Amino acid sequence: MPALSSYLRKVLLADAVVSGAAGLVMIGGADLTHDLLGLPSALLFWAGVALIPFVTLLAMIARVGRAPVWLIAAIIVTNFAWVAGSLFVAFGPAFGPSLFGQVFVIAQAAIVAVFAELQIIGLRRSSAAA
Repeated sequence: MPALSSYLRKVLLADAVVSGAAGLVMIGGADLTHDLLGLPSALLFWAGVALIPFVTLLAMIARVGRAPVWLIAAIIVTNFAWVAGSLFVAFGPAFGPSLFGQVFVIAQAAIVAVFAELQIIGLRRSSAAA
C-alpha cells in the first residue's frame, strides 16, 4: 500500500471530523430539525447513521497513512454520490424540503464536493510522490 501525502491525510481527517459532526447532528437532531428543514426525521436519522462507518474508515486511513489507490478513489466516488443524492433530496419530487431545508442540503453537498476535490488533489500528490 502506498503512503499517503501529509496533505491527503489532513484532508481525510478533516472530512472525518466534519462528517462525524454532521452525522451526530443528524442522528441527535432528526426530530428537532424535521419541521425546520421539511425533511423526514427518518431520512435525517439514517443518513447520520450511514456516516458512522464512513467516518470510521476516513479516520483509520488518516491515522495509518497508507491505503490502496482504489480505496481513496472509492472514498472520492462516495463523496460525489452523496452530492448527487443530496441534490435529489433538495430538488427531486420525493421529499419537498422547505426553502431552509434546500439551503441546508445544498450547503452540506457543497462542502462534501469540496472535500472530494481536495481528495483528488491529495491523491495526485500522493501518486506523484510515489
